[in-house]
Order: sequence, then structure tokens, then C-alpha cells
Amino acid sequence: MAPRTIAIYGKGGIGKSFTTTNLSATFALMGKRVLQLGCDPKHDSTTSLFGGISLPTVTDVFAEKNVRNEPVTVSDIVFRRDIPGFPEPIYGIELGGPQVGRGCGGRGIISGFDVLEKLGIFEWDIDIILMDFLGDVVCGGFATPLARSLSEEVLLVTSNDRQAIFTSNNICQANNYFKTIGGRSRLLGLIVNRDDGSGMAEKYAREAGINVLMKVPYDMEARDMDDSFDFAVRLPGIGGKFLKLATEIIEGLILPCEAKGLEFKDFVSLFGEVSDELPAAATAGELFSRSAPHGTPTANDPSEEPGNAPERQRLVDCIRKLPEEEREVCSLLEIEGKTPAEIAILKNIGAEELETLIARARRNLKKLFFES
Repeated sequence: MAPRTIAIYGKGGIGKSFTTTNLSATFALMGKRVLQLGCDPKHDSTTSLFGGISLPTVTDVFAEKNVRNEPVTVSDIVFRRDIPGFPEPIYGIELGGPQVGRGCGGRGIISGFDVLEKLGIFEWDIDIILMDFLGDVVCGGFATPLARSLSEEVLLVTSNDRQAIFTSNNICQANNYFKTIGGRSRLLGLIVNRDDGSGMAEKYAREAGINVLMKVPYDMEARDMDDSFDFAVRLPGIGGKFLKLATEIIEGLILPCEAKGLEFKDFVSLFGEVSDELPAAATAGELFSRSAPHGTPTANDPSEEPGNAPERQRLVDCIRKLPEEEREVCSLLEIEGKTPAEIAILKNIGAEELETLIARARRNLKKLFFES
């Protein structure tokens, strides 16, 4: 029988790994074989689960094996922990990702899932796979379980903070979009973590049509246990809440939401009155000169000089005629004003390769500009 798959989404730092880890522990205490899959480049989802140990990541292992032309095996990336008093071991995987500024985290998620699927992850003798996903990154890689229906069910973790609720709303809308093109992931509902009693998350849930499944109050003892790599479900007040939720999930007692989510204006209106006025537009004149009165073009403002507008348009037209790779680099240099260092990061290419590309692009652009 295929594992049951649940994706858990939330804003960074809101407690989704805390929630995922304690759900994993609860399911394991119920006798279920659980796999916790960390899907965040920080690769810290399973740290508490494994008593403070940082697991080798799929991304790093794959890179090392690829250099030696060796295949990745299950034992290279899947780890188990046998915990005293638990009837079943808990399994963990961290997908990982690139170092900061050195690649696309979403691409790492997609590649990681490719590796796991080749190893047959959805055929393993596991009862439940909990996928711990960062929710406030909008690139497609982090939507993999929704886009490809790899998760049967989705849980949203939030607090009463506006940004955390906004992230949950985005995931709700993303899931709705994928449903229109054949996605089958079902939204079970919302978990309110660090509940301060203000009721903002519940107010949002009512307006958006989302179930509130569990409210976990801010608890210093629970936080201290998590910080010391232990399970907060050992505390009766916390453990009871997680056991109730886990039981409802296992027994299919939660009716999935047909949540619409909220458009931006409706969302922000939950938090206060919102003006209908349009924002005031800045002018090029005020940005090019500190001394000029606001809204007044300056004599040395290049964008306002009549003779420069046709020449600027001609430059843009010539850039459009370049091959795609050269066009992208010239647009970043000449139109957006990016530095070569910034472009190297954006394009994820080395300095020498970029220098060659820029030189070739500028030669071709110069030829087009002066010969056209």
C-alpha cells in the first residue's frame, strides 16, 4: 500500500518544522511508520527529530556521487532513529539546496524529488510521509507536491501575524490554481501555532473558507524542549492536541476545505480600513536630482532630454535583435543597470564566462546600433 503523503506549508520561522516533527513523533507513538522529508534549503527540518544531528542532504550526496560517477542509494540519504518508548523508528530525509547566493533553491527541490522517485520513495513500506515545505518562496520548485499531486493532503501552519497568514493565503490560492489544471492535493486546514488569543487567524479562516484544525498556545516549556532537540508532545497539554489531530487525520475525520482564499484587497481589509486612493507616482526628475522641486524635470535629466529618447529606443530595439543569451545580458547591463557581479549571481555563471559573453554581446550590439 502506498504511503499517505501530507505537505505542511508555512512562513519561515513560524513553527512548521516544530509542527511537522511533533506530528511525526505522534504518528510514530501510534505505531505508524513515518518518514519526515525536509524540503527547505536550510535543511533543519529533522534536526530535533534526530536529537540535534544534521543529516547529509540529497543535494550534497548527489553532487559528491556524481563527481565519482556513482549512483545514489537509499542508505546514502535516508536515515532512521530508534527512540526509547516509541514502537516504531522514525525515518528522515533532507533535500537540502545550494549555498546562499549560489543557485536556485526551487531547482534543488525538483532535482531532489527526481532522485527520490528513482529510488521508489512512493513504493516504500512507509505509512505516512510528512513533507516540511517553506511557504513564503513563490518559485515553482516549492510548489512541487501541489503541481505534481505528490501530496494527497495539505496542512497550513500560521500564527496570528499578518505575514504568516498572508503566506497561508498564497498557498491556498496556489493549490486552487493547480486544481484547475488537474491537481489532486486536498487542503485539510489551518494550524495556528503560538496562538496569542487575538483570533486573527481564525477570522481569516472564516472569510477564506478554511478549517481551523488545531491551536497551539505559545509555551515556554515546549519551546525549550524543541530547542534542546526533544519532542514537545511529551507535555500533556501539547501532546493531547497533536494526538487529537493525528487521530482525525488517520481516521479520515477531516473534511477537506473548498477554500477560495482571499484576493489581496480583501485580505488586507481584515486588518483595518484600506484606502481606495492610487499611490502617488514619482517622476524621473525628482529621482535624478536632490535639488530639483518634486515633480520637476531637471535640465541634466537624461531621460527628459528630447534628443535622447529616440536613441534610447534605438538601443532597446537593437538589444531585442540579439541572440537570447546576449539579449538577456545586455538588457541587465544597459536597461536595468546591473553590475557584472550582480549578473553573475542572477545568471549563476562564472566571472570569466560572463566576461566573454558580455564582450561578444557588446560587439554585436555595437554592430547593430551603428549599421542599422
